[in-house]
Amino acid sequence: MAVFYKIYESFKIRIRNGFPRFYGWAEKHKDKVKFVIAGATAAGTNFVLLILLHGVLEFDVVASAVAAFIVSFFVSFFLQKFWTFRDNRRDVIYRQMFFYVIVALIGITATAAGIRVLVVELGVFYVLAQAMIGVCLAIGNFLAYKMIIFRERK
Repeated sequence: MAVFYKIYESFKIRIRNGFPRFYGWAEKHKDKVKFVIAGATAAGTNFVLLILLHGVLEFDVVASAVAAFIVSFFVSFFLQKFWTFRDNRRDVIYRQMFFYVIVALIGITATAAGIRVLVVELGVFYVLAQAMIGVCLAIGNFLAYKMIIFRERK
């Protein structure tokens, strides 16, 4: 873990020295920046594992997709909990994970419904529809994580 911290601190110093205005903005909006980075890391994990499991190792595509999703879910949960929202409490981790699953299920349901309405009913290009839904879900997820799942306890 110390190696990752050193890399992270080195990266922060380079950004601060090379792009001071951007660094100031990012520090002001640290939780949102970390949220996006953690989400992108989880999405990248999902994508790389799918390619590795199905494309390289030639496992069944459905099994590969499910395995990649499960691993990326845990990557997302732990990055959001411990890094983005700095919630180091271990006594509530199962309760938080339960609600994290609920938020994910709401997201899957909203995505399906949104695609149905936007693409099938209204004729919106599917990639644009997915992007629109993704932005809405990201905002909703951020608020749910910050205000409910990982909120600071007094």
